[in-house]
Amino acid sequence: MNILNMFRLDGHVAIVTGASSGLGVAFAAALAEAGADVVLAARRAHKLEDTAELVRSTGRRALVVATDIADPDQCQELISVAIAEFGRIDVLVNNAGVGTAVPATREAPDEFRSVIDINLNGSYWTAQACGKVMKPGSSIINISSVLGLTTAGLPQAAYSASKAGLVGLTRDLAQQWGGRKGIRVNAIAPGFFASEMTDQYADGYLDALAPRMTLGRLGDPVELAAALVWLASDAAGYVTGQTIVVDGGVTIS
Repeated sequence: MNILNMFRLDGHVAIVTGASSGLGVAFAAALAEAGADVVLAARRAHKLEDTAELVRSTGRRALVVATDIADPDQCQELISVAIAEFGRIDVLVNNAGVGTAVPATREAPDEFRSVIDINLNGSYWTAQACGKVMKPGSSIINISSVLGLTTAGLPQAAYSASKAGLVGLTRDLAQQWGGRKGIRVNAIAPGFFASEMTDQYADGYLDALAPRMTLGRLGDPVELAAALVWLASDAAGYVTGQTIVVDGGVTIS
């Protein structure tokens, strides 16, 4: 067997939520380069067209579906549309997420709930809908965060709770669906990568974190996308229920 061929996704269909910007764009492009057709989901449907062009430039097919994953009905519709178009779903990347930095004593209930509804609940609704139709050998990848494992100086209770929740959700779905359905479920916990979220940080924040970055730099989204392709592919065929930390050493410092 050719080891490199195990990383290929030819003939596969992948869904990427939050595919309109940031890491979602890198994930969609990488999956397409590995051979997958890609279903692109986000609330900002008009921005998905740019990602779709990236996918098509690799010779793969792209399908744009406007989706608010906080709504379980829209998650089900996303999966139904993908099945109607492609006939299968092999990979789900639960990437859609939002973040806030609000002190816990001042965070309003709606602010907290809105983060949980998208980051945690939305990932569950989408995985739940996929779990009903995915075949053995399929892969679900939840995008958690190092902030679900450690802290980083900002008041991010809602975001951290949602990302820690994804770690637990990953383990449970892997246990439920591994032997019975043959679906692998894993998570990636990214550190600090250049994205829309890091662009919003206050001046000096990332500089203050620099001593915790063992490798001394922000991550390149391509480095994270490479880990994602591995988890999506047969190369990770014996890996499930795991949270893969890709953080340049933040969690060990």
